[in-house]
Amino acid sequence: MLKTPPPTATAASGHAEGVSDDEFRAAMSRLAAGVVLVTAQEPPLDPDDPTAPAVEDVGMTATAFMSVSLDPPLVLVSLREGSRMDDLLAEQPRWGVSVLSESQRHIAGRFVMKGRISDRLLFQDLPYIRGEATGAPLLGGALATLECRTEQRVPAGDHTLVVGRVLTARVPSAEGGPLLYFRGRYRHLG
Repeated sequence: MLKTPPPTATAASGHAEGVSDDEFRAAMSRLAAGVVLVTAQEPPLDPDDPTAPAVEDVGMTATAFMSVSLDPPLVLVSLREGSRMDDLLAEQPRWGVSVLSESQRHIAGRFVMKGRISDRLLFQDLPYIRGEATGAPLLGGALATLECRTEQRVPAGDHTLVVGRVLTARVPSAEGGPLLYFRGRYRHLG
C-alpha cells in the first residue's frame, strides 16, 4: 500500500518544505565559491549633457558564477533581481568578468558595499584594461578575464541567471591563488 506524503509544511519564513532563510543560508555558506568582478558599461545617464562621461563603468562582486558549456563556451552568473547589474545586463548584452586573486580581497569588498560611492570612483585607482569585444573594465592582476555576450536570461526566484557566450578568455596572471568565499568571509587556499 502506497503512503501519501504528508502535506507540505510552511516554515515561519513562508517557504514551503520547512526550510527557513537562516537554515538555507547556513547550509549554502559551507559551499566554497570563487569570487569574480562582473563589469559592464552603462550608457550616459544624460546624453544631452556635454560634460557627462560618454559611458559609465559599473562593477559588481559575484560568487555565483560558473562554467556552463565548452561547446559553445558559456558561463553563468546569478544576479539579484532588480539590482543595478541585473537591470544593466537586461539592456547591455556585453559584459566582462575578472576572476579575482587572493590579493584582490579589497576589490571584492569595495564592489559589494551597500550604500557605496559611485562606480566611477570605485574604478578610479584600479589597474584595468578595456576589453576589446565589450569595452568593459578587466582588472589587472586578475587570475583570468572573460568577455561575454548574453545568450539567455532565466528568472529564478529572487535572482536572474544570465548565461553568456564567452567572446574572449585570457589568463593575464598566473601568480597567486584564487579568492574564495566560505562561511560568510573571503578566504584563500592554504
